[in-house]
Amino acid sequence: MFSPAIQKLIEERSGSFLIPASKIAFVEESNPLYHAFLILTKVKYAKIPVLNQQSQLVGLVSLAMITDKMLDNDDISVEALSKYQVKDVMQTDFPKVNFTDAELETQLHLLVDNNFIPIVDDDDVFQGMITRREWFKAFNYLAHTFDDHYMVIKKNQILRLEANDK
Repeated sequence: MFSPAIQKLIEERSGSFLIPASKIAFVEESNPLYHAFLILTKVKYAKIPVLNQQSQLVGLVSLAMITDKMLDNDDISVEALSKYQVKDVMQTDFPKVNFTDAELETQLHLLVDNNFIPIVDDDDVFQGMITRREWFKAFNYLAHTFDDHYMVIKKNQILRLEANDK
């Protein structure tokens, strides 16, 4: 559990954690692999969201997943790029959170093992993502402004002061 003072300062920044879906590269599950390959190559992200036609988040895809499909008996075949669709290689087991339900601590725990967390609404419609980078920015803000908001007194100093008052 976060300290209440720290939680308050982080929550001041929590609105800036979400990168909206409109600013994120994605592919649709029915896109051919070559489309995903081009998008991933251009945006230089390790992994991007996969959406269905209703804009619901259904998976994640990476260059590694695509190139794995291209490997054929110690050779690389580009035929797979036209032969398969994104849904044939995408990862379907991944963490995602509903932004209205997710506590800050839950987000932080998920970001320990993931570079980003996709955010969805109640209908699984993709809303955006929270990145480890944005959390680091919030921590940086906290580290540099905590003393502007709070005065810290060590607990053992308070105990000594109380003992001297008696």
